[in-house]
Amino acid sequence: MPPHRNSIGADRRPAPPRRRRSADNARLGARVVAMMLSALILVVTGYGWSNYRHLLGGLATSDVTDGAGADGATDILLVGMDSRTDAHGNPLPANVLRDLHAGDNEASLTDTIILLHIPTDGSSAVGFSFPRDAYVQIPGYGRHKINSAYGRGKEAAIAAQTKRGVTDPAELARLGGDAGRKLLVRTIEQLTGVSIDHYAEVNLLGFARITQAVGGVPVCLLASARDAYSGANFPAGPQTISGANALAFVRQRHGLPRGDLDRVVRQQAFLAGLTQSVVSGGVLANPARMRDLIGSVQESVVLDRDWDVLAFADRLRGLAGGAVRFTTIPIENASYDTPDDGEAILVDPRKVKDAISHTIEPPATGSSETSEIPDSAAAQPDAAQSDAVATVDVLNATRAAGLAQRVRTELANRGLPVGRVGNAPARSESVVRHGADSAAAANRVAALLGDLPTETDESIPDGRIQVIIGSDYRGPTAPRFAPPGGIRLDDPNRQATGNSPEAITANGIPCVN
Repeated sequence: MPPHRNSIGADRRPAPPRRRRSADNARLGARVVAMMLSALILVVTGYGWSNYRHLLGGLATSDVTDGAGADGATDILLVGMDSRTDAHGNPLPANVLRDLHAGDNEASLTDTIILLHIPTDGSSAVGFSFPRDAYVQIPGYGRHKINSAYGRGKEAAIAAQTKRGVTDPAELARLGGDAGRKLLVRTIEQLTGVSIDHYAEVNLLGFARITQAVGGVPVCLLASARDAYSGANFPAGPQTISGANALAFVRQRHGLPRGDLDRVVRQQAFLAGLTQSVVSGGVLANPARMRDLIGSVQESVVLDRDWDVLAFADRLRGLAGGAVRFTTIPIENASYDTPDDGEAILVDPRKVKDAISHTIEPPATGSSETSEIPDSAAAQPDAAQSDAVATVDVLNATRAAGLAQRVRTELANRGLPVGRVGNAPARSESVVRHGADSAAAANRVAALLGDLPTETDESIPDGRIQVIIGSDYRGPTAPRFAPPGGIRLDDPNRQATGNSPEAITANGIPCVN
């Protein structure tokens, strides 16, 4: 066996010029995952039990978790692995690595990390994305970039097993992979306070064969792209990609206007196109293509050993409508200089735990955020403000769970009478609406919430004010960890990022950088 290289956390390529990353680097499109989960349901429940058993029979599994937790909810760690081996630990051939522009770095780095929380009834889901360069505490190793946790655990296990006399490369790869996954799970659990129930890993290099199995993936670029590091060489406009080109498409970050952020958006667009190819491209009805797809999945996907995927897919039927939202963990400093790991993204574990806990726990007024709170229970304003008294109702027009309740509590703490909280149709602009006699009170509310615009609405009763929180809200209690924007693949008027122009689409596929 050749000497094992200690390359944990090392960059594969020369670092690009430093730039400040946006806090929404890791924000992911909710609808993409909804479609992918829907595709899973179609494949598992629609293609037939015998084929499902055939798929599982060759699927790689790993001893990672202890199975479902006692709370009934399901928390899944989804990992995208940039690895030089397949799902079973077999080295990829040199010609494949060359064609895929894999480079010569042998480290096992997790380029995509998502914690997906599905409540007991399975009707919705929320995912938390972790930037790969997040600087966190790795149990037993101190603070390092989160994408190195897997590799650190794997290398330590391989070294220990080698000392014990294990020499078979496949066995070492299996034991090392199990240890790496367990360390990554422990790292996420320690950072978030969430117990991981299940684990799913996709070898990103295996995506090349999956795209070939489905007959290619439709994508669209706003401008031509060329990058020697990833092998990207694409014209502008709509096109269908597969194999090495598909991998280059999702891996490129050099030469893109916003670096990693544009790469994240590309990955979302790619997943949308992949889902379209599987669901709408006749793959499910084509036995030959399904055989190729199953074989590709078997080569590139690893699941935890205790996961009953068929039962899980059955639970997900309620998600087919797209009741999935994604956000990123809170970020303190997107350009933090570490002592040993170069530039990283600084996060505060306490804020991460608080953000996740608040998001997955239903608001006190119910998950739909609709409730009526007696006005008499609200805090009373002081005498100096008695000339501008009106009861404030707060409506949430965003995807941030519990936001209306938090704003209501903030107003109550400021001494304002508060009424009900509820939901409103999605919108980007926040506004304070009032009747003709409540302009002064509305102006005060607007000032307290970050100088929101106000408008008169004759439908609002006297003595009542209505606050509608849109996705542009930046006032008190705003979810800093979930900035506006993100790609919405089912909305023709979506925006690719918070400050980007309206997205361009080609036959339903978003055009991206």
